[in-house]
Formats: sequence, C-alpha cells, structure tokens
Amino acid sequence: MKRHTFILLFFAMLTRMALAHDTTAPAAADWGRMKVLVFSGAAYYRHPDIPGINRWLVLLGHENGFDVDITESPKDLMPQVLAKYDVLLLNNANELDKIIPEAQRQSVEAWFAGGKKGVVGLHAALVHQTNWPWLSQLGGCDFNSDSDFSKAKVTVEPAAKDHPAVKGQPAEFFIEADWTNHDRAVTGQPGFQVLLRVDESTYTPVRHYFKTRGGKPMGADHPIAWTHEPAAGGRFFYTEFGHDLRSLSTPFIRNHILEGIRWAASAGKTESKTAK
Repeated sequence: MKRHTFILLFFAMLTRMALAHDTTAPAAADWGRMKVLVFSGAAYYRHPDIPGINRWLVLLGHENGFDVDITESPKDLMPQVLAKYDVLLLNNANELDKIIPEAQRQSVEAWFAGGKKGVVGLHAALVHQTNWPWLSQLGGCDFNSDSDFSKAKVTVEPAAKDHPAVKGQPAEFFIEADWTNHDRAVTGQPGFQVLLRVDESTYTPVRHYFKTRGGKPMGADHPIAWTHEPAAGGRFFYTEFGHDLRSLSTPFIRNHILEGIRWAASAGKTESKTAK
C-alpha cells in the first residue's frame, strides 16, 4: 500500500514539473483565474536575486488567486504554450535576442497582439533590447546606466493617480531602490502613460561604475513606471522596481506590481467577457 501511494505521488510531482513545457493545445481559456508565465533568462547581466524574485512572484500569485509558472526555456514561448497565459512577465530578463530564437520572438509578438495579452517588465527588462525591435518599441526606451541602492523621492504622475498600480499612494514619497537611467524618456510617446517619476536631486543618479563609462542621468524627466497600450493590441506595464528583494519589501511595491500584473491581463479578460 505504501509503495503504491509513493508511486502515485511521484507521478503527480512529475506532472506538475512538466506543466510549463506542455505543448498540447490548451482547453478554452479559464477567465476566472489569471495565469502568468515568468521568463527570467538573461544574456547581459544576471541579477543574483532572480531566483528569489521568482519565488516572490509565485507566492504573490498563490496569495492572490492566480497561477505563476517560471521558465528560462524558449520552448515555453511557442504558441501552444503561450496560449495558456494571460501575462508574460520578464523578471530582469535582458538582451533577449541572444537567448530567444527568432521563431519564439515572433510567437510572443503574435500572442500579444492577437490575443490582447499583457507583458510586464521588472527592472532590467528594458536592458539591451534594441536587437529585438518589437520589445524595444513596446518598452519605449533602453538602458543607459543606473545608481546604487538609494533612498529617493518619487512622485505620482497627477494624470495617472487613479491607475490601480499607484492609486491611494501619496503624491510624493521616499523609497529605496536601484534607479535605472534610460536612454530616453517615454513621456509623450503615443500610447504611453507615465505612472511614477523619481527626483534625481534627492540621490546620486549615476553610480561610479557608469560614471567612468559615459553614464548619464535623465534629469528632470525621469519616469520609473509606465504603461503602454499600442494600437496593435495588448497591454504593457513596466516598473524600475525589482532589482532585488530589498526593493520589493514594502507594501506599496507589493501592491504596485500586483496591480500592474492584473492591469496587464485585464484587456483580454474584458474582451472575452464582452464576447460571451
């Protein structure tokens, strides 16, 4: 009897481990439970806290009623697998053209536009992505340099104060994080909405490593969280938070990322419910 029970448990575990690699066609989407696929492969710089952040995201889903699967295999970006998910979350996944083949990149692009899906980027998700033009345009900018882990003043964009990822937050507040300098601001780009900005006068925006390599601050216009709803369909949410577990440790950041994920998924869900 004990041997029989052990065999059943063993095969159940194998089934669970293989879920993200299941390439069979999925059943009709269950819009009652959100499904998120986290991709955390990195070709430029691998942040040491990526595994810890993956675990943090799995627990976030468990505690809020949605499923989170983790992968670093490009095979999980093929159409049959992606079709099961509402959101693709890039956990510090950078320079992706070097690790995701062209076929899988095209699969992501078609999935996003055709199914009104969501893409969420944490921190380094917009680092060295210019060789994947679609993702670079979706994000609106690329990487220039960054700061040390520092406390800085952040302001909520007045026009975005009711967005769920910032709603209820004071107009300005201090918080600690690693702040990224992008090569341009997304302010004013069509389809983009800035949610948060950081005040560079309250910290040192370029750390020593990048000061010796031509790193530049962004100045007065330094967005750190924004959304993009391209005309082709789908929703994109980006936040500079997520360099490491320290920058995820406050109730605000937890809710900020949770609501960013929910917002990114909501276009497809709304459309599906309307069609019923």
